[in-house]
Amino acid sequence: MDRWTGKVAVVTGASSGIGAAIVQELARAGLTTVGLARRVDRVEALKGSLPVEAAVRLHSLKCDVTNEEDISRAFSHVCAKFGGVDVLVNNAGISRDCTALMTGNGQDVREIFETNVLGLITCSREAFQSMKNRGSDGHIIHINSVAGHHVLDLPRQSVYSPSKFAVTALTESMRTELRNQGTKIKVTSISPGIVKTEILDGIPNVEQLPMLLPEDIAGAVIYVLSTPPRVQIHELTIRPVGEPF
Repeated sequence: MDRWTGKVAVVTGASSGIGAAIVQELARAGLTTVGLARRVDRVEALKGSLPVEAAVRLHSLKCDVTNEEDISRAFSHVCAKFGGVDVLVNNAGISRDCTALMTGNGQDVREIFETNVLGLITCSREAFQSMKNRGSDGHIIHINSVAGHHVLDLPRQSVYSPSKFAVTALTESMRTELRNQGTKIKVTSISPGIVKTEILDGIPNVEQLPMLLPEDIAGAVIYVLSTPPRVQIHELTIRPVGEPF
């Protein structure tokens, strides 16, 4: 991780769960870390859990990843204040209690795809432009899901999986685009199984299943960043022991 010391990381969806664990771990690892979230007060509160030298490296910025203007403003601010982006972790993601065929699902479906897919594309675009402009061999990391590789039989969750399948495809298309442009910027998909976060609220009986913790995924982010420049982790799948899917 030494080559990332003093570099700049941006993490979306940083106010809770996996995102909160990631920003803390990156700040501990020596990166200037900017957590994007709608609830910036919760990102600020995370500083209390960090050593003083790490807490000063953690910053918060209000951003709704479903709003393209919000994203543009946030990345412009990061470039102006910190010099640009070296690492992007696309963590923001939501699910909704709906299925593809149920009536009245339009708003829920739009919110899922606007957050999980369109927000990820826009943030990746802004981060890439920053990396390219400052000559950074950076790293884009998508927090995907095992549901992005096969459909899970979870009640009323059938729209979430297609949004994550899109993330799997986007990881590969971005890798091709980065290669064709002659960059050494990496892109990685990290696909966890069930993680104990707020996204599970309201799913019946899910608490009976084996679960990962957010810090397990934060550790995976550190792992993929710690690989040498010649190594690119394409896909990293992490499951809790005993997961039935």
